[in-house]
Amino acid sequence: MKIDVLLDVKTTLGEGPVWDVDQQRLYFIDSMDGRVFRCTADGTEIRAWDVPGKIGSMALRKNGDGAIVSLDKGFWLLDFESGGCELLEDPEEGKDQNRINDGKCDRRGRFFAGSMDTMEEGANGALYRVDPDMSVHKLDDGIICSNGPCFSPDNKTFYFTDTWTGEVWAYDYDIETGAISNRRTFAKVDTSNGGAADGATVDSEGYYWMALVYDGRICRYAPDGTLDREIEMPVKKVTSVQFGGPDLDILYVTSMAKPPLPRFPHDGVQRGSLFALRDLGVKGVPEPRFGS
Repeated sequence: MKIDVLLDVKTTLGEGPVWDVDQQRLYFIDSMDGRVFRCTADGTEIRAWDVPGKIGSMALRKNGDGAIVSLDKGFWLLDFESGGCELLEDPEEGKDQNRINDGKCDRRGRFFAGSMDTMEEGANGALYRVDPDMSVHKLDDGIICSNGPCFSPDNKTFYFTDTWTGEVWAYDYDIETGAISNRRTFAKVDTSNGGAADGATVDSEGYYWMALVYDGRICRYAPDGTLDREIEMPVKKVTSVQFGGPDLDILYVTSMAKPPLPRFPHDGVQRGSLFALRDLGVKGVPEPRFGS
């Protein structure tokens, strides 16, 4: 295995890497600075777009000309050509202490994203689904910090975490309706070193990969929830993971240069970098686009 710094961009809060198979491009975001980045598999041809607020996640739209983005005030559509953003809906209007955070698409083009309390203290957040017809539906609530949504390769399980619970949850998933049910504990997270569950993805074998933020580890869990593998990263504040590259065998890892809350302030010189992990012996699955 080899760990490289793909881009030393010093993102304040790097998050949400998305590899698009059709474009052969990697997208990722800076949550605090409200910016979407795009580059090639080897970190060249960098492009960036500003969005009107803090951004939690994104997914490309079906036509590839834009993206759905979760911002601090609702769900928006970003147009890549003009750089403009159009508000779809703010399901948490009036909840000024909240912002929409991590999100992913299912294989029918639905976008799942949850909200979080910006101080990461109150259970004010909820989990939402945005359908291709642009309607927004609440699926769960009582969440402090939404993170790690992703789907098993067989479309039967939805994974999700409330970061500070110390657990990763699994739900039964109905791909035909977009409904989730039967929430249960999938895995217990080792928080003994101050780490917490953050962004996640699944590989082609159905294993769940998660960034352990503030602890500098990438964890791989088997489909039965047992810890299969750990990778020590050169920085502590790793935030999210996604497989990409021409063969879907590069694990891209985002990180933060400066935590949004006054905790865990110290880290290595490579903090805020975008990393590429190669020769893992594992491949990912294509990331779906939003829409029908």
